[in-house]
Amino acid sequence: MLIIPAIDLKDGQCVRLRQGLMDDSTVFSDDPVAVATQWVDAGCRRLHLVDLNGAFAGAPVNGEVVTAIARAYPKLPIQIGGGIRSAETIEHYLQAGVEFVIIGTKAVKEPEFVTQMCREFPGHIIVGLDAKDGWVATDGWAEVSDIKATDLARRFEADGVSSIVYTDIARDGMMQGVNVEATVAMAQASSIPVIASGGITNMKDIRALQAQSGQGICGAITGRAIYEGTLDVAEAQAYCDGVA
Repeated sequence: MLIIPAIDLKDGQCVRLRQGLMDDSTVFSDDPVAVATQWVDAGCRRLHLVDLNGAFAGAPVNGEVVTAIARAYPKLPIQIGGGIRSAETIEHYLQAGVEFVIIGTKAVKEPEFVTQMCREFPGHIIVGLDAKDGWVATDGWAEVSDIKATDLARRFEADGVSSIVYTDIARDGMMQGVNVEATVAMAQASSIPVIASGGITNMKDIRALQAQSGQGICGAITGRAIYEGTLDVAEAQAYCDGVA
């Protein structure tokens, strides 16, 4: 299981939100490339970037910063989400050196778009399913739909989606622990590997997820915990690798 540090971008800065609320953000750095360097030096093997402005705007806003990080670490797999709603945007990011693009809102509103993009960019498409009490949320979490996250996961099973990033909105940025039960349910719903996100706070959460990794959980995204020091990236990855 991979430990995947999150770099959330807002107005060119590295921030963390609480429950996805743009007006409840904490700025951790005004140099996202330096932040990426910090996690690379800690031994991470993938980075998770989110264009928060883009998620609300419906188009990339922090694309230059994303490109700068990708160019600084050309061999490091990077996944990016936020405002990815066209083939042109996907192509731009892949050409910039990003390995995976995360389709969120568009995947819910136009699931056939995922099918088409998997065909055009095989091996590079991740679906981001953000849920509140099991129901999918869209548009930067501003809207909660009447679609069950597990049902939507099954919809994409035959498309060739690389993985699903599953975020429990209620836990995100709140340092309250990961929702292991909901993450396992998502992993069991389809054959698509699941990356856990939201609420990961300390090694207890990592151990709980690692114990269920055989169910199809391939990674864990962590943000506030590694910025506030309650989780150490190197220690967590070593544990998952069986070294510690």
